[in-house]
Amino acid sequence: MSNAFGYLGGLAGTLGLAMLILARPRSWRVAGLAAWLVGCALLAMWLAPSGHHRVFAAAAVLGVVAAGALAWLFLRVPWLLAVGVLVCAPARIPVTVGSTQANLLLPMYLVVAAAAIALLWQLFGDDDRARELGPLAWPLASIVAWMGLAFLWTGDERQGAVYLLFFVLPFGLAAVCLARLDWRIGWATVLYVLVAAMGLVFALIGTWQYATRNVFWNPKVIVDNAYAPTSWFYRVNSVFYDPSIYGRFLVVAIVVGLAVVLFGTTQSAWPALIVATVTWIGLAPSFSQSSFIALSVAIVVGLAALWRRRAVFPIALAVVAIALAAVAVPQTRHKLLNNAGFSHATSDRSGLVVNGIKLALHHPLIGVGTGDFQHAYGRQEHLNGFRPKKAASHDALITVAAETGFPGLALLAWLLVTAFGIPFRANRFTTVTGRARLAFGLALTAIAVHSLFYNALFEDPLTWALMALSVVAARAAATRGAEELA
Repeated sequence: MSNAFGYLGGLAGTLGLAMLILARPRSWRVAGLAAWLVGCALLAMWLAPSGHHRVFAAAAVLGVVAAGALAWLFLRVPWLLAVGVLVCAPARIPVTVGSTQANLLLPMYLVVAAAAIALLWQLFGDDDRARELGPLAWPLASIVAWMGLAFLWTGDERQGAVYLLFFVLPFGLAAVCLARLDWRIGWATVLYVLVAAMGLVFALIGTWQYATRNVFWNPKVIVDNAYAPTSWFYRVNSVFYDPSIYGRFLVVAIVVGLAVVLFGTTQSAWPALIVATVTWIGLAPSFSQSSFIALSVAIVVGLAALWRRRAVFPIALAVVAIALAAVAVPQTRHKLLNNAGFSHATSDRSGLVVNGIKLALHHPLIGVGTGDFQHAYGRQEHLNGFRPKKAASHDALITVAAETGFPGLALLAWLLVTAFGIPFRANRFTTVTGRARLAFGLALTAIAVHSLFYNALFEDPLTWALMALSVVAARAAATRGAEELA
């Protein structure tokens, strides 16, 4: 299939999603959903490998039937959509799409398809809700549309198509559907119990892997463990493919529990603390530095919410103490002061960051195009291969700046500032809804910080879900009597 179909699909899908997010007239929203569907279909057909057309057609028919049945369930019990997104969030499966390797959340796409069918049914009914994402509507629609436009000049159209089709378009639609939920404290409690239980189970599996020296799925982790310099260093990934993704999910489970520990009742705080502690034990053998940093920052934000102005001095003192302790370690000091310098201490991540910034500065107005970071970085640094592994991005901000230029970076800043303000603004954390908002904000903080070291901000469905649920909770908090809804 011609590349023109791919470009047309990416543009139609992103502009349709932006219209669905922003538009108020029902006819415009239906048109936006139709454009989203056409864009997804064109991208899927463009990326599909040649041959086996009958198999793909049969799978599509079965998928539509299953999605229709699931959509009926979502219409009857809307909060099951949030449950489905959470349950499917860890299910990353490594697949090959064309010539591109990707870890895709295949079960999630069935949930999104069902959500799209349910949304279409509501739009043709008497449901007149619009612009559900509230203050997030403009920044989110703007950055989605700009990503679609930047796809038109990408030098790696396959990677850009995978990014749009499997991450931006489905998760953006899921965010719209989640933002349509009516706030229910009972269902928010269900989500907390579910994420805490999932984190606990995953942590126990990870602890078992460390004790038995048995890792699943990822051959690279197995090889790295075999050549580890010390016997105590053994990275685990639980049921996840990547230890860093495993660590990030556990951090989300821990910080959500932190909101209960800091502001919940005694009856709920102690069980939450025990579960969070066991989950942290499972996090330790992931040896995911990005996860530890994300957890630390989220804890600092949680303590700041608890102590407010009184938190400034002890937090500053703790940061200084941690820095001095790190420098006091002979191995760390040696890595920082020897000839290899900071680049060696960070496993050459600092060099990737510096060169990524150079790539962004060389293309400040429009960027290199959506999905083109790895290819453009390799070309800039004269690395071998079309998409060299050494050029894989590890920082979401730098990736957005390089691929979409400074306009895209400005839109991302607008989105993040708005998204972080929603769960924390005018929130005294004294009500159940307020504590739920804090939990959403802490989890979003952890994911955002993690994305600075592991490029997976928009690729994580929890990012979109947390933004949408923050809007739902904030909207309920502004309505008198929200606490009585159950």
